[in-house]
Amino acid sequence: MNPLEHQIHYPFGDVLPLEGVAMEIAPGIKWVRMALPFALDHINLWLLRDRQPDAFGNLVDGWTVVDCCIDSATTRAQWERVFSSSLEGLPILRVIVTHMHPDHIGLAHWLCEHWKVRLWISVTDYNVARTAVYDRNGFGGEASADFYSLHGMQDGEFLQHVRGRVSYFPTLVPALPPTFRRIMDGDIVEIGGCSWRCISGYGHAPEHIALHCAESSVLISGDMVLPRISTNVSVHAVEPESNPLELFLTSLLRYLELPADTLVLPSHGKPFQGLHERIQQLQNHHRDRLAEILDAAKGAPLSAADVLPIMFKRKLDAHQMTFAMGEALAHLHLLWFDGRLQRVLDAAGVHQFHSPRKE
Repeated sequence: MNPLEHQIHYPFGDVLPLEGVAMEIAPGIKWVRMALPFALDHINLWLLRDRQPDAFGNLVDGWTVVDCCIDSATTRAQWERVFSSSLEGLPILRVIVTHMHPDHIGLAHWLCEHWKVRLWISVTDYNVARTAVYDRNGFGGEASADFYSLHGMQDGEFLQHVRGRVSYFPTLVPALPPTFRRIMDGDIVEIGGCSWRCISGYGHAPEHIALHCAESSVLISGDMVLPRISTNVSVHAVEPESNPLELFLTSLLRYLELPADTLVLPSHGKPFQGLHERIQQLQNHHRDRLAEILDAAKGAPLSAADVLPIMFKRKLDAHQMTFAMGEALAHLHLLWFDGRLQRVLDAAGVHQFHSPRKE
């Protein structure tokens, strides 16, 4: 166990839901855990007991789903087992997606069509997902390879991998529901007689929506607050001069308004308590990485590729390298926007970041 984990509490210990079976963790709240074919090998999904009016105004008992997993034959089969084992004979009435990343939205189209229900999501993430599904260069291709080259990554095998990623997003998210209902910061979503407040967060996704229920003191945090790992925060080719780490760190402070003993239901890892402590850990983590980069920049200018061994001590495969380059840039950009580093284009056509020159 990571030493920092001793500072937060896992109320269910090491108990995990069985594959294809939802585990009740609070009245009206069930935990589903599905496998992913990545290094981050699972995602947590949530079933919330609900009651909604049908088209004729009759109240119908059922479930609201929060997040969906990627689209694959395996995940569809996992959902089919959940339908038969854990819905208590009731239908799914609504699908809420916290944000547009494939492991969260991938099966939304299938679930919504299967149960003839509406997708609820922020308008920003719905439209960014539409772009990613139908623009095959959104998360790969020549433009992304050029972007990584501009920031010092010259590894030919990696760049070829990026060029070949033109179908990465639509492979995992082949379609989207054609319509949706917008949720936004401050909205109250009534689910099963409980009020869930929408809390927007930025930096990890365009407009991530977490859900907080004050009555039960539960936060469905999505990817904004995870117990074991730091949420990926990246600069992407499509928005090459963004400052996502500043947005993310500022967004985290909003959760300090919630009670410290809130039960946090994250998308990855186990449900935990110790929200305020975990937020401080994440703030400290990024503060330390920023300090390391500033210290290294005193000696020589740095590209994002130069920052990789400073931030990541383990060997990275090509898939992980895309996240790592994005995260390295996110840290460099925060320092650049803050005036603690300056950026120049060197003779080789690579962006270099260096300490401000003293007059």
